Amino acid sequence: MEVYLDNNATTIVDPKVYEEMKPFFCDIYGNPNSLHKFGAGTHPKMVEALNFLYEGINAADEDDVIVTANATESNNTVLKGIWIDKILNGDKKHIITSEVEHPSITAVCKFLESQGVSVTYLPVNEEGVLEASLVKDFIKEDTALVSIMWANNETGKIFPIKEIGAICKEAGVPFHTDATQAIGKIPVDVQDCNVDYLSFSAHKFHGPKGVGGLYVRKGFSLTPLLHGGEQMGGLRAGTVDVASMVGMGWAMKLATSTMAIAYEKNHVSKLRDKLEAAILELPETIVIGGKENRTPNTTLISFRGVEGESMLWDLNQAGIGASTGSACASEDLEANPVMNAFGSDSELAHTGVRFSLSRFNTEEQIDYAIDVIKKAVTRLRAISSSYAYAPSCHKSGL
Repeated sequence: MEVYLDNNATTIVDPKVYEEMKPFFCDIYGNPNSLHKFGAGTHPKMVEALNFLYEGINAADEDDVIVTANATESNNTVLKGIWIDKILNGDKKHIITSEVEHPSITAVCKFLESQGVSVTYLPVNEEGVLEASLVKDFIKEDTALVSIMWANNETGKIFPIKEIGAICKEAGVPFHTDATQAIGKIPVDVQDCNVDYLSFSAHKFHGPKGVGGLYVRKGFSLTPLLHGGEQMGGLRAGTVDVASMVGMGWAMKLATSTMAIAYEKNHVSKLRDKLEAAILELPETIVIGGKENRTPNTTLISFRGVEGESMLWDLNQAGIGASTGSACASEDLEANPVMNAFGSDSELAHTGVRFSLSRFNTEEQIDYAIDVIKKAVTRLRAISSSYAYAPSCHKSGL
């Protein structure tokens, strides 16, 4: 059996989404910027897809939703746009983010620091969540942007976005959130949460890879990251990938419906909890960050004495896909930065394995995964020198 439990890295394209995309490869293939009927023929479905994106995050008609290549581009657009508009050409010099952001945020922040920008990296608490009060404490007169993720890609922990949005609005500071891991798992409402910029990627909610979006509230314009043609109202140059845009729109519609969110909350979380409970029957295993306040599909588990990479090898041999953390940093064998941010000891920080489910997982798959995981842990601990000489109690360092 093959069991895919790495849905925070990417998801299968929903077959319904694929069917909507197919005509735009060989049948309706005109450049949407062309004036003839071949180009104009793409417009109705593009408008429909854009409407689905607006509805999925409750954007207002006067706001902008820009189609990008992915959330990485969207994040870069916001951070570098703020840098150009408010720091290089303004009187601001400070950005606030968290220690556990996706690399497409932290890497840009490191670059901006090399250009003289002051960046504050706020720590998370023992549960892996950023406390909203910290944002308020660190906002200054020269703060140009606050950028905090909606849900963590490794732990699934949900951050207090509504509270942070209110704090930023009161302080008059633009607020950006990377909602890549939230859309399709929990309700995402930019109006209710006072969000000014929001990033997402279609392939995280059963859409195609290579397409994403950036929400921009009216009045919060940015210098574009890409200059060229007048696509997206001049906000993002380059010919739109119509098939992918249509796919992303339909994926958003399917993933954010009331029924879909309820299914995530009830069915997907039930499977996640079953997997988690069975794993925790093993001695010296813990859920990193605890079980509360998470997206319904994610668990990050530490197995004392078992290196994450070794665990993934055994799982892969048995046809199971999982992860030691963010796919964008999976080739880096350094200790998991999220677990380090929690204060985990150095040995524990190498033992985290992330299991992330989707609506396409079945109970039969979870039963098979439980059996394989338990056997893998037993085998790896039997040959682990660190486990053989470990203390009898599991000190997580959290």
